[in-house]
Amino acid sequence: MRLALAMCGVLLAVSPMRASVYYVTVAGLGGEPDYEQRFTATAKDLDKVFKASSGAHVYTLTGNQATRARLTEMMAAVARDAKPEDDFVLTLIGHGSFDGVEYKFNLVGPDVSAAELAAMCDKVPARRQLVVNTTSASGGAVAALERPGRGVIAATKTGTEKNATVFARYWVEALQDPTADVDKSESISAMEAFQYADRKTAGFYESQKRLATEHAVFEDTGRGEAVRAVAVQGREGALLSSLTVVRIGASQAAMNDPAKRDLLMKKEELEQKIDALKYQKAAMDPGDYKKQLTEALLQLATVQGELEK
Repeated sequence: MRLALAMCGVLLAVSPMRASVYYVTVAGLGGEPDYEQRFTATAKDLDKVFKASSGAHVYTLTGNQATRARLTEMMAAVARDAKPEDDFVLTLIGHGSFDGVEYKFNLVGPDVSAAELAAMCDKVPARRQLVVNTTSASGGAVAALERPGRGVIAATKTGTEKNATVFARYWVEALQDPTADVDKSESISAMEAFQYADRKTAGFYESQKRLATEHAVFEDTGRGEAVRAVAVQGREGALLSSLTVVRIGASQAAMNDPAKRDLLMKKEELEQKIDALKYQKAAMDPGDYKKQLTEALLQLATVQGELEK
């Protein structure tokens, strides 16, 4: 029970009112015109999606600007400006390499390793972070990037899946398609976007009658191996399920309305508390679990009613 209460406390503590989201998107070296255009277009689509979010701080690197030096400068700026209560989302688009020991993200000029990316992210004070690595061989970067409070999504399950990926295309699509909002909360969580993109990626290979050369994975506990799906028992998926990547519909509009913004943030806070309770149910006293869940659901219903007025 103590673990469950601690989990709820962490999620609530890092989700106060008026938190911002810092988005950093990098389209790396294409190597060929087709890849260059594809990577740049994907990054620009994400840039547009993120800039539609109220309170968002959006940084995007493409083309000749996608260098190690510019990325380092950009991450330093985020580290300087972000606060612990903010969320941070880093998206990598392009090619990656893995030599059996070290993963590198291909940039214009010197590449950057997973360990170096992790060090940059570690300097960002935001307690809740998401790294979406959509490159080839991205599975080889998970171990270096994982940390408590940081969810890591990779387009490939290992560093040996080295073919160009299509996961990025469907990740962007997920953030724009209302059907990705499975729980109808008018926000798309990292888990909802992951499941949508993973399903669409599998469908792409099936439709092309090709053997799939990428299998997306995630890790969000800060320890252990990346997984392909949420386990019935266990904490994998709790952070990704509670971390909103984008809001849509009325939820997005509410964030632009000062009168409703605080109510919306309170709603999301309660939803995160409920998710945390469900993940920790097995470790809690049944009576205490029922009491806390009932209280949270009643509060959520009240807030939802206020939002709908």
